Amino acid sequence: MTVVFSNQFVVKAKLADLLPTQVTVGYAEVKQKREEWKLLSKKQRQSVLDQHWFPTVLGPKRRYYVLDHHHLGMALLEEQQKTVHLTVLKDLSWLEPDTFWHVMEFHQWAHPFDETGKRVDFRRIPRTISGLKNDHYRSLAGLARRAGAFAKEVTPFSEFLWSDYFRTRIDKRQIAKSMEAALVLACELAKRPEASYLPGWVGKL
Repeated sequence: MTVVFSNQFVVKAKLADLLPTQVTVGYAEVKQKREEWKLLSKKQRQSVLDQHWFPTVLGPKRRYYVLDHHHLGMALLEEQQKTVHLTVLKDLSWLEPDTFWHVMEFHQWAHPFDETGKRVDFRRIPRTISGLKNDHYRSLAGLARRAGAFAKEVTPFSEFLWSDYFRTRIDKRQIAKSMEAALVLACELAKRPEASYLPGWVGKL
């Protein structure tokens, strides 16, 4: 089913068929979204689906590539949700794969970095949302934002920038030992002037 809304296509599609444009998620955030979903009534769940259209680009082989809501997508898949609504922002289906990914990166629509923060080949991006890898620092960044350490931003992949900031300042073993203690430290680090270059910074110089 396809309709037109505000000059954009709105499509109902199978969630399992959507392709991600990043390598990782913070699984702690996925878990939170699953817990929130379980508390909703059938009517409330439908409202969430109606309000969260997945922005996509139509890519090679006319597959839909998701630009946002990767965490929600994984949570919904694990909760056995079959379909979602998505908007098609651009049709790049006529491009060859290599050119497609270069265009995606130019528009800041792709984030080819792995769970260690290192850049990888575009071919390393999973072919399904369920195949996204867990980055503990992305989990930490998501929790820190929810705790008010920094503001939610429209800057593409802004929480990955915060993930990399924390990655160089908080030992991974500390996160594994206690995410709660790591979160306290992350909230303190987020206020420092050295973090002022990051999107959503709310500290004071």
